[in-house]
Amino acid sequence: MNIYGQFPAVRMRRMRRHEFSRRLMRENVLTPDDLIYPVFVLDGKARSEKVVSMPGVERMTVDRILPIAEQCLKLRIPAMALFPVIDQRLKTLDGREAFNPRGLVPRAVAALKKRFPRLGIMTDVALDPYTSHGQDGVIDKAGYILNDVTLDVLVRQAVVQAAAGVDIVAPSDMMDGRVGRIRAALEKAGHIHTRIMAYSAKYASGFYGPFRDAVGSAKNLGKGDKKTYQMDPANSDEALWEVGLDLAEGADMVMVKPGLPYLDVLRRVKDQFKAPTYVYQVSGEYSMLRAAIAKGWLPESCVMETLIAFKRAGADGILTYFAMDAAKALAKAK
Repeated sequence: MNIYGQFPAVRMRRMRRHEFSRRLMRENVLTPDDLIYPVFVLDGKARSEKVVSMPGVERMTVDRILPIAEQCLKLRIPAMALFPVIDQRLKTLDGREAFNPRGLVPRAVAALKKRFPRLGIMTDVALDPYTSHGQDGVIDKAGYILNDVTLDVLVRQAVVQAAAGVDIVAPSDMMDGRVGRIRAALEKAGHIHTRIMAYSAKYASGFYGPFRDAVGSAKNLGKGDKKTYQMDPANSDEALWEVGLDLAEGADMVMVKPGLPYLDVLRRVKDQFKAPTYVYQVSGEYSMLRAAIAKGWLPESCVMETLIAFKRAGADGILTYFAMDAAKALAKAK
């Protein structure tokens, strides 16, 4: 018994009884403003290819991405992230196609910004789509990535992308010191407004497989791995160290990748730094949900449940292949 002679005095279910009171006490809200839509870009015209391991996702030429960009604007999705599918003949040991000013990514960026200047465009800064070995940098004879040699290529890649008009460059390579080198190069070239979203806590995860299928790097990588530069899944203190370094070097935003298996890391990063913090719901997470929903093992509502989990864990924004579906669902719910 309590002092009022009744039990229980506090009934938590009272606030859950009706929709209006559930809405009044809701702590986190997902909106289209939280979403970034990743797309895979092909060279050529009027082409699209299904990504078998990512149901519902396609590689598309720029002319076919333009209507998608327009739809993003209508749905209030603030930005798209471009990932290139590079012709095998252009892949080299040093990934030099990455800084070709007439390459696929600069052309795609220019076309999108010309047509839709209000839509944010983000580009990946890494060499794995461009290298014949599928690694994110330049390798030595033993296959080990040469950090500082790789930085020279990444800097040129970032500057070329900025010159094409991109809004955000996103170094995903996990080389030491790359954010500082890229920031200095952008400033020197006059690209003072180009933002850097650093893949600061990018783990050596098994959840990237479908993405590598999509960009065509899986076969090049073969049985290789990326454990000498991507983070150990067992570590979270190290993630804070990485994030702190990237912010000190000039990153405007930081990212945790993958998403659901690393919600604890996301929360720690946001609590520690209070900086703009993003999360990538990666290809493997997407494909698992798509497969389970298609089999009837999970309801569609699980998609929105995962996205609100990222918000609850501290994400300011979410890169997700569900962005279009989520934005449509949010618009419908109004």
